[in-house]
Amino acid sequence: MATNLESRKLHLITYIAELKDEKFFEKIENYVLRKNLKKNDSDFPPFTVEELIERIKTSEEDYKNGHFKSQEELEEESANW
Repeated sequence: MATNLESRKLHLITYIAELKDEKFFEKIENYVLRKNLKKNDSDFPPFTVEELIERIKTSEEDYKNGHFKSQEELEEESANW
């Protein structure tokens, strides 16, 4: 037998799946993502200036050596997620 929470989750999933109003869906989506980001902020401490500089240098080297993907490649890859 489903718990009350499980039943509520299924009801919400069904509601969202049947939602036709894209703007309202975006509001729900943004709210959930903001909540999730706030919750996970403590999991990722901010970079130090030195770490940021090192990441920039590494990124520039990767770019110079052709280790990057085009916008089209990223879109194609993300379409398969």
